Amino acid sequence: MLILNNGGTFNKRYNPFNGELEVPFDNAAIERVLQSVDCEYDLAGVIYKDSLDMTIDDRKILANIIMHSKDDIFIIVHGTDTMHLSAEFLSEIFDDRKIVLVGSMKPFEIDSVEASLNLGMAIGFSKAINEFGVYICMSGFVEPWEKLQKNKKFGKFELAK
Repeated sequence: MLILNNGGTFNKRYNPFNGELEVPFDNAAIERVLQSVDCEYDLAGVIYKDSLDMTIDDRKILANIIMHSKDDIFIIVHGTDTMHLSAEFLSEIFDDRKIVLVGSMKPFEIDSVEASLNLGMAIGFSKAINEFGVYICMSGFVEPWEKLQKNKKFGKFELAK
């Protein structure tokens, strides 16, 4: 299993100098969550962006890493606003791997519970499911990517209608 840190709200931290939440160029939030488990997981920082700033070239970088990895299970920590775009992109390329995109609506630094729960669910699901595919893990759901959507009005993910 390879965990790819792509940035997003999950990772954001408050910058006291400019008063903004920023995606840092590190894996600190994910590393803190992983300290509480007994298993070792490979973790790589990749893009370090808010998902609204992601481009097609960023998605190609993700796909290239997945394509050339020895692993067949991938957890991608990703921002929630364009998570579905990355999931769709990856689903068009891969049908022989398990890829789970996960994020959080609140930064780990502000509320560690949601981010930790989502990452833990993504890891557990990826180990338990036998079918390859691209999934999204958010708001207590882990579903094939096209079955889950972000409800911006209520700030959560829900089953697509």
